Amino acid sequence: MLIKLICAFVLAFLFATAFGKFYIPWLRKQKAGQEIREDGPTWHLSKSGTPTMGGVIFIGGVTLVCLTLGFEGMLHGEFVHIFVLLFALVYGVIGFLDDWEKIKKKQNLGLTARMKFLLQLVAALVFVLLMRQIGYLRPNLYVPFFHTTIHMPEWLYFVFAAFVIVGTVNAVNITDGVDGLATGTSIPVFLFFVVISMAWGREYLQLGIFASAMVGGLLGFLVYNFNPAKVFMGDTGSLFLGGAVAALAFAYDIPLILITLGIIYIIETLSDIIQVGYFKLTHGKRVFRMAPFHHHLEMGGWTGKKWSEKELFVLFTGISLVFAIISFIGVYQRYL
Repeated sequence: MLIKLICAFVLAFLFATAFGKFYIPWLRKQKAGQEIREDGPTWHLSKSGTPTMGGVIFIGGVTLVCLTLGFEGMLHGEFVHIFVLLFALVYGVIGFLDDWEKIKKKQNLGLTARMKFLLQLVAALVFVLLMRQIGYLRPNLYVPFFHTTIHMPEWLYFVFAAFVIVGTVNAVNITDGVDGLATGTSIPVFLFFVVISMAWGREYLQLGIFASAMVGGLLGFLVYNFNPAKVFMGDTGSLFLGGAVAALAFAYDIPLILITLGIIYIIETLSDIIQVGYFKLTHGKRVFRMAPFHHHLEMGGWTGKKWSEKELFVLFTGISLVFAIISFIGVYQRYL
């Protein structure tokens, strides 16, 4: 099992690093550059024109691994990793359409918020219904750390699942605002799922292959996405990433672990909600210098210290790693 997980990591990493060398120059030739928000940090304006839709780099690596190293399991009727992949790909397509609209219009505005929400909601409901139909999901909610299970009415579980999935996808998308930030923050999240697969045994090998491929693909992408970024993942990558995180949490039947495992995503999203809400209530006052939270720190925060993009990468990735370890402690004994 360990050998397969290592091979999944290596294959995805090699594909991502090799593919990126050809794909990024091709994006430049297509003039697929990212337009930068004018109301953001002024020093980000220099990034305008940096190729976007770079998420295809790690998406390709993960897809290759699932179809090759995951093929043996498919011969034995184990398709759960394919369901997770297809679900994440659906979100990647939604992100691609959004990126395409931005490139076509030459501004940082793609699909309307309502359109994106409806597409994401439909995708979430179809995934949950499919997983329930084939027996991978039950309307029971496992509570990490307390090792207890809450039995829920099926309709309520579906509402809960759709809310968590759409929320997770958009939270990951919000985190993608600084070079390498969503990439670095997400690597410990997928490492958590790899280690859980090893702890829980052969039954979770297919999911482990997917998660290990995500780690390798993201590290290969980070070669090009680390500050100063040569390419951005775009909504193509960030929505795929969010879909993958949410789908794995449900495929392992531990969605509540996202409260600790996705702590960075939650902080980023809450800062955005608090900022908008407080701004409206006070008619123009702000809690943060700018939301989401990484921009607040970047612009001096409450202390005056302006965090560089590399410092933010180290800080957020480090916090994500610590909470991934805490999350593992909370669930690893479930099937032991």
